[in-house]
Amino acid sequence: MPAGSDHRTPTDASGLAAAIAELSLLRGSFTLRSGRTSSYYLDKYRFSTRPEVLGPVGKLLAERAMRHQPTRLAGAELGGIPLVTVASLETGLPTIFIRNAKKDYGTAKQLEGAIEAGDRVVFVEDVATTAGQALEAVGILREAGAEVPAIITVIDRLEGARENVEAAGLAFEALFTKRDLGVDE
Repeated sequence: MPAGSDHRTPTDASGLAAAIAELSLLRGSFTLRSGRTSSYYLDKYRFSTRPEVLGPVGKLLAERAMRHQPTRLAGAELGGIPLVTVASLETGLPTIFIRNAKKDYGTAKQLEGAIEAGDRVVFVEDVATTAGQALEAVGILREAGAEVPAIITVIDRLEGARENVEAAGLAFEALFTKRDLGVDE
């Protein structure tokens, strides 16, 4: 096993859920991007920086994404970048990175990577609470001419993301929910 690696590669979905929970579940008082306060936090960087977890997550993301027949995958900075990249490696599809704001230098773009009108883009998310950031990113993709059929998240906190995404006319898929990770507030 590589230096610094103290976890085995999970071989099934329940093992992967357990590994994600072990690595990322923090207890305390946290303010989420949505503004809500939570007694737990799922720190995506604690699992997305671990190759033994990121690899299997990428395979699952790729399987789910391909159900929607995309021509490209997209993810938002910073947490979505490793996820969409590993899914891209599994599918062979090119990626689009979405910045939180346009650059004020160089090309001044908010979207990085090639995108053309009519591209079918699946958006990959890390942890979804209300899906606010994901829906903002979908709006940016649509402004660029993309068709976005679905948002796929690694973890659904079960706090309205599915309802918000489906109300916006997109399919929503989660690899895991907080329950799969053994989280009960």
